[in-house]
Amino acid sequence: MKRTVYFVSESTGITAETMGHSLLSQFDTVDFEQVYMPYINTEARAHALCQRMQEAHARDGVRPIVFATMLDQDIGGIIKQGNCFYLELFEQFVEPLSVELGVAPSRKSGRSHAITKPSSYTKRIDAINFAMANDDGVRPDNFRYADVVLVGVSRSGKTPTCLYLAMHYGIRAANHPITEEDFERGDLPPELVDAHTRVFGLTIDPQRLQAIREERRPGSAYASAERCLRDIREAQTMFKRHTIPVLNTTSQSIEEISSHILRAVKSPNGTAA
Repeated sequence: MKRTVYFVSESTGITAETMGHSLLSQFDTVDFEQVYMPYINTEARAHALCQRMQEAHARDGVRPIVFATMLDQDIGGIIKQGNCFYLELFEQFVEPLSVELGVAPSRKSGRSHAITKPSSYTKRIDAINFAMANDDGVRPDNFRYADVVLVGVSRSGKTPTCLYLAMHYGIRAANHPITEEDFERGDLPPELVDAHTRVFGLTIDPQRLQAIREERRPGSAYASAERCLRDIREAQTMFKRHTIPVLNTTSQSIEEISSHILRAVKSPNGTAA
């Protein structure tokens, strides 16, 4: 089954896309063609979108799905009358919340991503810059300044997790890929050992690691089953030697891995949940 899905907003559309993706993830047997439609903030743009939806319906044989965050009811009404299955994501929440708070909603678009706390924004930007400057172990001398240091074999998910922690939580995260030099020495670099209370190991199933590496370097020794198994086993030995908590990225999302790390960072004994 194939369905066309539109993420529609009069602003950036980040909220519609995020919530829509979360809902669509529950229907993994359906092939969704996803279309991002931000800044539908005039009646003319709304009518143009309706024409696109009509074309999608003619092509697919079924009406498209629309996830929308349209606070302007007039523009939203135009889209709702189009040939689509329309889901207004704010509609079910804003009015009941307004009643509970006893305050009318502002109905201003773009507020969910506004910079309401400049200090928090500055912290996140600083953390992003730190993560990018300390990716792939380029500055091991900076591990002492990191809130979190991720270590693992190549392609185990270190970089995206570091960036997620930085962007969403302002965590200064660095990472170190276990290199051939580390394997030959049989141990982690001394800078990692010194920072071990803030270090988290990432591991991954050998079969999954091989598939990822094969995409990057097809047919190479780096992507071979033997190399992947060896790298993971030796990395696990290093983690165990230094009592580094280990998280498996095989079937967990970046969000899930990050939540484990955040809980551990905030816990009194600093161990992963």
